[in-house]
Amino acid sequence: MARSKRRPRGTAGRGASRSPLPNGASREFGRPVRSGSRSRADHEEAKRRRLQREEEEARRRRRRRGLTALAVVAAVVLFAVLEVFLHRLKGQERTLLAAAPAAATSTGCGGVATTKPYPRGLDRFHIGQAPLRTMPPLSTYPSAPPASGPHAPTPLDAGVYSQPPPIGEAIHSLEHAAVIVWYDPSAASSPELDRLRRFFAQGSEMNHVIVAPYDYSGQGTAGKLPAGRQMALVAWHRVRYCDRPSLAVAFDFVHRFRYDLYQRGAYQGEAPEKYAPI
Repeated sequence: MARSKRRPRGTAGRGASRSPLPNGASREFGRPVRSGSRSRADHEEAKRRRLQREEEEARRRRRRRGLTALAVVAAVVLFAVLEVFLHRLKGQERTLLAAAPAAATSTGCGGVATTKPYPRGLDRFHIGQAPLRTMPPLSTYPSAPPASGPHAPTPLDAGVYSQPPPIGEAIHSLEHAAVIVWYDPSAASSPELDRLRRFFAQGSEMNHVIVAPYDYSGQGTAGKLPAGRQMALVAWHRVRYCDRPSLAVAFDFVHRFRYDLYQRGAYQGEAPEKYAPI
């Protein structure tokens, strides 16, 4: 009777199948490693890195917000310093303001009058389209010189004029919070008027100020200053007449009714486009 051959211990016979590791485990360096364990570890590492990135981004945002806040505070402080120290009234300006009440009496100035808007809702109308293709007669405006009403699409530049400028452009400048110092041509040789023109022709004093003769022939009495008046100070909806020119009175009016960014606290006007340039 033949004896069966035994296979060597610890070896598998040819053709024998290996049993799979349970639960999807694999071998690494001879040891079974469960794939689920590695997945959890990778997931935890990815989560840790993501939280770290989010924390760093939050720190950067806080830093940016802090720098922006500091920049805003610095800008406000700088603006206040400039307003107080660089754009405060100069000595001559303070002297003129102090002299204005007495000068108004000695040169026959009336009070500041508030004018009515131009009728039919056309107080700020730009001519060139219906219902006004051209400038209406000056006699239709509530005051002479006009303090509001239909005007040209472009404003008049600030400055001292020796000839009457386009009246439609001048009215537009009033809408932008300019002040016009109108004078009668008969006062052109006045020493005080010469002083006034020199003052408003310099640097910052020219800002939003127009000095010009008021003489529009063909417009009847509306094209001249009222009888006996040699100076008219005009802002949007404001007029003041004087018998004779006065620099002190003119500067007082300018200081109150010209919008100046650096002296905005003094502004008493109602120009609808006070931030606009001319």
